[in-house]
Amino acid sequence: MKLAVVGGGSTYTPELIDGFARLRDTLPVEELVLIDPATERLELIGALARRIFARQDHAGLVTTTTDLDAGVAGADAVLLQLRVGGQAARLQDETWPLECGCVGQETTGAGGLAKALRTVPVVLDIAERVRRASPGAWIIDFTNPVGIVTRALLRAGHRAVGLCNVAIGLQRKFAALLDLAPADVHLDHVGLNHLTWELGVRRGGPDGEDLLPGLLAEHGEAVAADLRLPRAVLDRLGVVPSYYLRYFYSHDEVVRELGTKPSRAAEVAAMERELLGLYADPALDEKPALLAKRGGAFYSEAAVDLAAALLGGGGPKFQVVNTYNNGTLPFLPDDAVVEVQARVRAADGSGPVPLPVPLPVPRPDPLFAGLISHVSAYEDLALDAALRGGRERVFRALLAHPLVGQYDLAEGLTDRLLAHNKEHLPWA
Repeated sequence: MKLAVVGGGSTYTPELIDGFARLRDTLPVEELVLIDPATERLELIGALARRIFARQDHAGLVTTTTDLDAGVAGADAVLLQLRVGGQAARLQDETWPLECGCVGQETTGAGGLAKALRTVPVVLDIAERVRRASPGAWIIDFTNPVGIVTRALLRAGHRAVGLCNVAIGLQRKFAALLDLAPADVHLDHVGLNHLTWELGVRRGGPDGEDLLPGLLAEHGEAVAADLRLPRAVLDRLGVVPSYYLRYFYSHDEVVRELGTKPSRAAEVAAMERELLGLYADPALDEKPALLAKRGGAFYSEAAVDLAAALLGGGGPKFQVVNTYNNGTLPFLPDDAVVEVQARVRAADGSGPVPLPVPLPVPRPDPLFAGLISHVSAYEDLALDAALRGGRERVFRALLAHPLVGQYDLAEGLTDRLLAHNKEHLPWA
C-alpha cells in the first residue's frame, strides 16, 4: 500500500507518522511519500519520519520529493494538509477582520473566506494531477476550510472525503469522563465542518444508550470549561456544541479578547520554529511533547482509521467525515457537504454513506437548523467566489455570512481581503 502526503513538510507530519507507525496493523503502509516544495523542511521531517518508523520497527519505506506528479503516482490514497501562503497568510486572516470589529480566525468568518479563496484553486489543481497519475486513489482532505474544500473536490468528481479532528477529540474527552474506551463512545455529531453539535453520546454504537444527559449533569462544568462557554449555555441547549460555536455564541467577547493578546498565528509560528529545531536533532526518534500544543490532536488516528476503511482494511465501521448531504439533513440541498457520522467501510468501495440522523433530529430545533442552513448558503457562495473570482462574489459571500451580515461591514472586509491576498488571487 502506498500513501502520499501533500504538505509533508508541515510540522504536523510527525503526528501523522507516529499514527502510521503505531497503527500499522490497521493500515499496513509499505511506502509513504512526503511531498512539499519546501525542500529544507521536507528533508528535516523526512529524516525524523524514518527515525520514528525505525524506533517502532515499521518496515515501510519513507521517501520525500518536491515533484507532486511523481510522488502521487501509484498512490492508493493521498492526504492533503497544505496551507497556501503559510503562517504569514494566516496571520493576516486573523488580523484584518478585527479592524472591522469582526472575528479574525483562519476557518470562520472573513478570514476563513480568504483561506478558501487561496486554497480551492490549488487543491483542485493537485486533485486533477492525482486523478491523472492514480485514477483510483482516494483523496483525504485535512486542508481547511474542510467543508468548502471538500465540496469543491466532490463537485469536480474526485474520490474525496473531508476529515476534521474535532469529533475524535470530543470522543476521547467524553470517553475519559465516562471511564469508557474511546471505541465504545459513538457521537450523534451533526452539522457542517466547524459548525457542529453533539446531539447524543451513545454507548457502543449508533443504537446504544444515550449518555449525554448524564454526562452534562455530572461533568457539565468540565465540558463547558473546555469549550470556553458558560455551563448555563450547555444546560439550556441540552447538547454539546463544538468549540467553534464560541465564535457565534460569544462573537463580541471573542473579538475583544483577540484584540488584547498575540494572534494564534504568531503563537503557532513561534512554536513551529521551536519544533523544527527539535526535529533537526538526529537523536530524536519520536514525536516531541510540544507537538501536542501545535493543534491537530488525534488527527493521525482519524486519518489512519479513515484510510484503512476506504482501502478495505480495518478501522471502525463508523466515522465522522465531511461528505455530500444526500438527504441526511433534509433542510439542506443534496450537494451540500455535511459533517456527520457515516458508514465508511463500504463493501462496494463507493466511500462513506452518512448514517440516518436519529429522531427527532431530522427536524431539529431551528436554533441549530437555521444556523446550519445559513452557513451552508454562505459556503455555496464562498465556493462560487473561489472558483470564478470577482469582487462582487466575494462581497456576496461576506454579506451572507452570519458573522458579517451588514452591507458596510461586507464592503470594508471585501476591500481588506483583496488587498491582503493579491499575490494569491490572480484576478484580484
